[in-house]
Amino acid sequence: MTYILGIDSSCDDTSASVVVNGSRILSNVVSSQAEIHEKYGGIVPELASRRHIEMIWPVVDEALKIASVRLETLSGIAVCQGPGLIGSLLVGSSFAKAVAYVKGIPHHLEGHIFSVFLLEQRPAFPFLSLIVSGGHTSLIRVGGLGSYRELGRTRDDAAGEAYDKVAKMLGLGYPGGPLIDDLAEKGDPESIPFPRALIPGTYDFSFSGLKTAVRNYIEKVSLNISSERSLMQNVCASFQAAVVDVLIKKAEVAVKKEGIKSVTLTGGVAANRQLREAMKEMAERAGIELYVPPVALCTDNAAMIAAAGYLHFVKGDISGLELNPRAYLPV
Repeated sequence: MTYILGIDSSCDDTSASVVVNGSRILSNVVSSQAEIHEKYGGIVPELASRRHIEMIWPVVDEALKIASVRLETLSGIAVCQGPGLIGSLLVGSSFAKAVAYVKGIPHHLEGHIFSVFLLEQRPAFPFLSLIVSGGHTSLIRVGGLGSYRELGRTRDDAAGEAYDKVAKMLGLGYPGGPLIDDLAEKGDPESIPFPRALIPGTYDFSFSGLKTAVRNYIEKVSLNISSERSLMQNVCASFQAAVVDVLIKKAEVAVKKEGIKSVTLTGGVAANRQLREAMKEMAERAGIELYVPPVALCTDNAAMIAAAGYLHFVKGDISGLELNPRAYLPV
């Protein structure tokens, strides 16, 4: 049995998980900082890193206890090296290296792409990975472990970031994704013709223009958030439809041109109900297999880090104590 401790502190959540043989989750503990950052309408990096320092050991300790595993039992430690907030990444990597040094345990990294490997059924290589989160919106062709070709990425805001900023415009709070998703359920997605930045000839994304269009519309109609709830629901539904339409169209074209039979949807925005349903419909249309992790494994979590770390571990790809976090880490 190969026990991997996964640690993720890439952004604002502190998470630790114990995964067996890269697929069975024994524990997955997440300490959220949403309450800390909510009043600022977004993540404050300095506050995030300070909270990670406070929570990293309690979270790891709880994950080990739930899994009934001791540090000495671990085969390896997988830690998120990047991308992310550098101060937050430093906390996780420093902690992992300290434990690895004291206990003589090897350690490594990797994330969203292989979160689907925690499902009972896994996609066969090659597959297309659509990663949609607060920091990333990317289409990646995955040929195998370490074999990645980025087909497209956002040129400005990530989809999740656009959700948070639009939610702030509407006075909804943070994080914006779930709040907009809930309101959109009762709105008319065709009521407001928000733009779709398809950028012909490329798989790249752009959401800054959509964000600006929403702001201009709110100012134009003088939306009163407290009294015009139905209009706000329509704004949310129309905004969400614009985001989902672009994601689906890009993924569908990429699947056909690459001749790929499987597609995965991961990242925090993969928890969005409309996106999940639209991806399912697209997969059925294209005659391909769709793999989407459960909602709990869509946002940043240590279980996906452990799953990816296991693949590196069995390959013998193990980092030493010289491993350093990187805020920007392309595939």
